[in-house]
Amino acid sequence: MRRRGARWFLCGSLWPGVAFGAAPGIDSGDTAWMLTSTALVLLMTIPGVALFYAGMVRKKNVLATMMQSFAVCCIVTIVWMVAGYSLTFGTGNAYIGDLSRFMLNGIGAHISKGTDIGFTLGAGSANATVMTIPESLYMMFQMTFAIITPALIAGSFAERMKFSALCLFTVLWSLLVYVPIAHWVWSPLGWVAGLGAVDFAGGTVVHINAGIAGLVAALVMGRRHGWGRDDMSPHNLGLALIGASLLWVGWFGFNAGSAVGSNGRAGMAMATTQIATAGAGVSWMLVEWLKTGKPTALGIISGAVAGLVAITPAAGFVLPGGALAIGLIAGAVCYFSATVLKHALGYDDSLDAFGVHGVGGIVGALLTGAFAYGPLSATDANPAGVVGSFHQVVAQAEACGVTILWCAVVTFLILKVVDLVVGLRVTLTEETEGLDISLHGERIG
Repeated sequence: MRRRGARWFLCGSLWPGVAFGAAPGIDSGDTAWMLTSTALVLLMTIPGVALFYAGMVRKKNVLATMMQSFAVCCIVTIVWMVAGYSLTFGTGNAYIGDLSRFMLNGIGAHISKGTDIGFTLGAGSANATVMTIPESLYMMFQMTFAIITPALIAGSFAERMKFSALCLFTVLWSLLVYVPIAHWVWSPLGWVAGLGAVDFAGGTVVHINAGIAGLVAALVMGRRHGWGRDDMSPHNLGLALIGASLLWVGWFGFNAGSAVGSNGRAGMAMATTQIATAGAGVSWMLVEWLKTGKPTALGIISGAVAGLVAITPAAGFVLPGGALAIGLIAGAVCYFSATVLKHALGYDDSLDAFGVHGVGGIVGALLTGAFAYGPLSATDANPAGVVGSFHQVVAQAEACGVTILWCAVVTFLILKVVDLVVGLRVTLTEETEGLDISLHGERIG
C-alpha cells in the first residue's frame, strides 16, 4: 500500500479510481525497506534457487544447473531494462503497457543533486497510483520477480535442455508470457485485476506461471533417459537445504516487500509468510512420515517451499490463522502432486516445479479468496477491502484459469519455435556424460 496524507492505496491488485497531482517526496523509511526487500528477492535466485536446484540434480549436472539460474539473472536483467518493465508497468491499456520507459527512458528525469522524488504508477489514467519510493527502485524490485520466474521453470526440464535453448526461451518467455500476465494482474489498468482477483506478491504471476510453463516444457521435451529406471536421487541434499533456507529468508522481501512500504501491512505479510511456511513444512513431513515411515530432509524443505508459494498471493490479505490453514493444506496437497500425481501421469517434472510452484500457487490463490480479511486491504475507495467469500474464490479461480490458459498455449508455441531455431534437447551422449562437461567443459571435483 501507498500512503498520501491520511489515505492508503494498495499497489497490488486493488487500485483506487482516482488520479493524483504532483508526485510526493521520497519516504525514507519506505525506500529503505524496499532497498532491503529488493536485495532479499535477488538472493532468492542467486544463490537460493541455484543451490536448491543444484542440490537435487545428479553430480554431473550441478554446475550446469547453477549456471542456468545465474544466466537467467543476467539475461532477464537486460530484457527487463530494455522493454520488460515498460511493457509491464507503462500505462498502456488493459492488456499491455506502453514503451514510454523503453531502455528506461525518462526514469531519471526528476533526479537533482542525487535526490529523486516519488512517481505515479499508471500516470495519465483514471487508476493512477502515487508511490513514495523512486521509480528506479520500484523497477529494480519488480525486476527481481521477473528474474526468479524463468529460473523456477528450469526445475521442470533440469538435466536435459540445451543451454542455447534456455537462453532463447528465457528472452521469449519473459516478453510473451511473464510481461502480459504481470500487466494484467498488477498494472493499475490490468483486466484481470478488474475482475476483482487479487495477488499480493505473485501467486499467479510468478508461481502458477512458472509451474504451468515447467509442466508444458517437461511434456514437450519428454523424460530424462533412464527415468524410472536409473538412480536419479539428489547429489547433495545439504546444498538443497541451504538453498531452501535462503529462499525462506529471501521470501520476506518477496512478500513483505510487496506492501511497497514500511508499514503495518508489511509486518502482517512477514508474519503470515513465516507461519504458512512452517505449517507446510510440518504438513508435508507428517504426510510423508505416515506414508513411507520416514520423514526426509528433502520432504520438509519441499514442504516449506510449497508453503512459501501458497502464502505468496495471500500474504497481505490474511491473518495468521488463515496463513496456518493455507500452509497445512498446501503442504499435504503439494506432497501428493509431487509424488502420487506425477508418477500416476508419468511426466518427468525433474525438480517438481509444477508439483510445488504450479499446484501450490493454485492452492494459495484459491484460499486467498476464502481467508481474506477485509481491513488489511481496505482503502478510502474500498472501505470493506477484500473479504473472504464464495464470490472472491470465483474471482480467484478466474485469474488462475486465465494464467494457466495463456501460459500453457504461449509456452508451447515458444518451445516449438526454440526447437526449430536451435533445438531444445541435448543429445543422448551429452545427457549421459552430464551437462557440466558436455555443455560447459567444467565439473565439480
